[in-house]
Amino acid sequence: MGTVSVKMKILPASPEVDLEKLKEKIKENAEKFEIKNCHFEEEPIAFGLKAVITIFDCSEDLDVEKIEQELGKIENVNSVQLIDMRRAIG
Repeated sequence: MGTVSVKMKILPASPEVDLEKLKEKIKENAEKFEIKNCHFEEEPIAFGLKAVITIFDCSEDLDVEKIEQELGKIENVNSVQLIDMRRAIG
């Protein structure tokens, strides 16, 4: 059983969404799946809207689609998109 590094783009419902609170909710949901090394970046989209880029490590046996679905259920999340997934070495 190996480890994969996953990168997801999470778009909030509007520019008014508090990104810090959204990041906290993402981390809370991530803990359900035993995700490790979860950290965030922000990516400007347009008209003040910023996407939250979530980067984390998890077991390669974990169904990433379930994580995507759970993150999509968070209040004020418009969409979740898997950007990158690769096996971690080391």
